[in-house]
Amino acid sequence: MRLILAATVCFLGVGLAAPIITLKKFLFIENTFSVLSGALALLMGGQLFLFVVITGFSVVLPVLKILLLDKLLRARDGDTDRLKKHLRWMHLYGKWSMLDVFVVAVLVAAVKLGAIASVDLRFGLYAFAIAVVLTMYVTARVVSLTGDAQASRAP
Repeated sequence: MRLILAATVCFLGVGLAAPIITLKKFLFIENTFSVLSGALALLMGGQLFLFVVITGFSVVLPVLKILLLDKLLRARDGDTDRLKKHLRWMHLYGKWSMLDVFVVAVLVAAVKLGAIASVDLRFGLYAFAIAVVLTMYVTARVVSLTGDAQASRAP
């Protein structure tokens, strides 16, 4: 499970830094963006609210979720209070787990302008999506393993 989590970190890193879209306007203007370069462009353009939303949901929260999953995978059987605390945080965060994909989808949909501009998807988007799916898989496995461990301790 830790190997899959390590692969998730790699895919997330590539997905954040690699190009996710190329925007072509009027046949001769072309801009390529990654999640990080897009967020930085928002910051430089004075769009602080959008910068915080994109960075928070597409960078910070996925990293925090991976760190929390790592803590859960390293938890000892005798540390049930700590395990319950981490599981509670995971449950609270789980409600936001697909928002990062939604943010990227809205970004792609927002810039599709038909004849004026076109959007080409790049490999960074696929790496980002793989990282999200792997995170969801590891989360489901950790919850099922800890659930089974909790159930086996019941009298």
